[in-house]
Amino acid sequence: MKDAYGRQIDYLRLSVTDLCNYRCQYCMPAGGIAKRPHGDILSVEECVEIAQAAVRCGVKKIRLTGGEPLVRRGILDICRGLRAIAGLEKLCLTTNGSLLPRLAKPLREAGVDRLNISLDTLRPERFAAMTRMGRLEDVLSGIRVAEEAGFSPLKLDTVLIGGFNGDEIGDFIHLTLDHPWEIRFIELMPMGPCAAWDKACFLPGETVPARYPDLEPTAAQGVARRFRLPGAKGTVGLISPLSHDFCGVCRRIRVTADGHLKGCLHSREEIPLRGLHGADLEEAIRQCAAHKPERHHLSDRPSDTPRNMNQIGG
Repeated sequence: MKDAYGRQIDYLRLSVTDLCNYRCQYCMPAGGIAKRPHGDILSVEECVEIAQAAVRCGVKKIRLTGGEPLVRRGILDICRGLRAIAGLEKLCLTTNGSLLPRLAKPLREAGVDRLNISLDTLRPERFAAMTRMGRLEDVLSGIRVAEEAGFSPLKLDTVLIGGFNGDEIGDFIHLTLDHPWEIRFIELMPMGPCAAWDKACFLPGETVPARYPDLEPTAAQGVARRFRLPGAKGTVGLISPLSHDFCGVCRRIRVTADGHLKGCLHSREEIPLRGLHGADLEEAIRQCAAHKPERHHLSDRPSDTPRNMNQIGG
């Protein structure tokens, strides 16, 4: 399945909920969001049906997202249903990690191959301030349990935010000396609550190697440029959607928790999938891929999408 620019579209990000047990300042309003009626969100069966159609169209990798996917009732049923799809090569999940102490082992048993864990600070007081209701110790415990369950190597996703965690870059990098993790620094994107934040908040990814010249380039992986400290067990990744946009090699499409298909995170354009089945569902997926935008316009203006990140899936 290719788009109009020759990109092979083989990666689906499937959001299973727009709810989250955190209220991160750059993602969600302080008061959270209103809980939708159950029928407004894709059912377990709809998630699996959409995934099956996507795989028939050529998707090889699916990542489950939210909100926070682990607050979704039936998340293990969704994982089991997706893992059973013939032709699906990788099933991944992105989480804030707080519920992993209870769910890491069941997720592994349900067929999840890889975990990405969001972690923007290593300081408890900052963590509580950014998430508005989270505890750092829960995430650190989740990381330990995830490793015990067989998730290795883990990827820890850290959003770079000037004035918040810029002074912790070294602390994160040094975690890779003793752990086989990939610490991935992600540029903050101007969308949702942070679209109007001061420009100083938007640190470029190049801040990381500029401050730590001992980092040595190593093989890239997907959209992440990667580095390693000499002798380190783990790696450091840079994901730079603003300063080094990777639109030219983007191979993703996204399904929102309410069943809309997006060719680009930052586009207003969406295709409703609910009620479509069989060939009609496949055709909608192919049409979305065919009309995937060439690139975003974050260098000129904030994101065009009217949705917050929790509504689309990180």
